[in-house]
Amino acid sequence: MSTTPTVVLVHGAFADASSYAKLIPELLDSGVKVVAPAVPNRSLTGDAAYISSVVRQIDGPVLLVGHSYGGAVITVAGAEENVAGLVYLSGYALAQGESLGELQGGFPDSDLAAALVYTKFPVPGEEDGTDVSVDIAKFPSVFAHDVDPELARVLAVSQRPLAAFAFGEPAPFAAWKTKPSWGVVSSSDHTINPDVERFGYQRAGAKVTEIDSSHLVMLSHPKEVADIIREALSVTTGFRAGADD
Repeated sequence: MSTTPTVVLVHGAFADASSYAKLIPELLDSGVKVVAPAVPNRSLTGDAAYISSVVRQIDGPVLLVGHSYGGAVITVAGAEENVAGLVYLSGYALAQGESLGELQGGFPDSDLAAALVYTKFPVPGEEDGTDVSVDIAKFPSVFAHDVDPELARVLAVSQRPLAAFAFGEPAPFAAWKTKPSWGVVSSSDHTINPDVERFGYQRAGAKVTEIDSSHLVMLSHPKEVADIIREALSVTTGFRAGADD
């Protein structure tokens, strides 16, 4: 097996892998191998199974990075043997048996709650499913207030919705119990209450960094996030990435 690690970037709800567009060059320029797959956003266990399949096909250790709902996904997919560690970005660090709704329900709502839009999508042989997205007009202020406005309006109309089913699905596994973890709290987050992030990270024993950022911390603060990922790589795999000057 290769000893060279790979960073797998797992996007969240209402976004796709392009949400890592500013972070990826920071990592690639410092010699870090990166994979940024498209998450189906259909169910927590299904999405985790897909990311697990990606991880299993990578030769060498993997550092999983999850943004927002992607944090819940890596919490489960982190069970894979070659996962060396977890990095949460404005994310949900669920406990085993806990759902997104349960974790979030213990704290006051963020601005997201009043900005959600529900639409139907077909499920072959079953009743229609429900997709959840963010009101396009509210997206910049709720999701991306410190991101370039021209980019924010593109992100608003190119959302990848999350199936409502995923909010109530319990996590069958919590990888942070056995894998080292890092957590970035976006202290000006209007999508997830920052206290939800803090609580999950503290419970996981993660090394926590707070950044005064919107929910899209990897777009508004890519250099700071890259530094945290490089630190996690060094601690978990011994890989010393060259910092981008």
